[in-house]
Amino acid sequence: MTEKSTATETAAGTTADPAADWEERVASAWAGFGSAPGTDAAAFRAVIGALVAELPDDSPVGPFELACAWDSTGHSDRAVPLYREALDRGLDGYRGRRAKIQLSSSLRNIGQPEEGVRLLSPELVGVSDELDDAVRATLALCLASLGREREGLSLVLGALAPHLPRYQRSMANYARLLVEPEG
Repeated sequence: MTEKSTATETAAGTTADPAADWEERVASAWAGFGSAPGTDAAAFRAVIGALVAELPDDSPVGPFELACAWDSTGHSDRAVPLYREALDRGLDGYRGRRAKIQLSSSLRNIGQPEEGVRLLSPELVGVSDELDDAVRATLALCLASLGREREGLSLVLGALAPHLPRYQRSMANYARLLVEPEG
């Protein structure tokens, strides 16, 4: 074949999307991580590293996945520059939002919660998705690390209120009153 194809031939003669296959293998690696006692963090990072090596050199997904692997194995300090690289390369959408959440958490872990607050605050008014509560929870932790617990509690109560079987309105009002003056 003279042209590059976005699909490869399988044994059955049908085509398969290599990007989907890569995503499945990454998901499988993550699903297996930590499920067995004594999971080796270095071996897991090596698996993720091998998968990342299959990506184009300028892919924003590569540094993101590496950051996640370092972060999930207790190395926030190693994850921070990789999250930044992924975002600088243009990581966006769902993974981009995850990168902002995880970078903010890692920044908090290494003593830079103010940067986490700056990074996540715009996410409160951005696109709404299933990560909204994670944004609020992580931002609340960053705020608490800065001594701004009332603001953090307000965010957490506001995120929790819609999930309650009752008292949604009361909890939402209490959340608001933690940061707004009465009257």
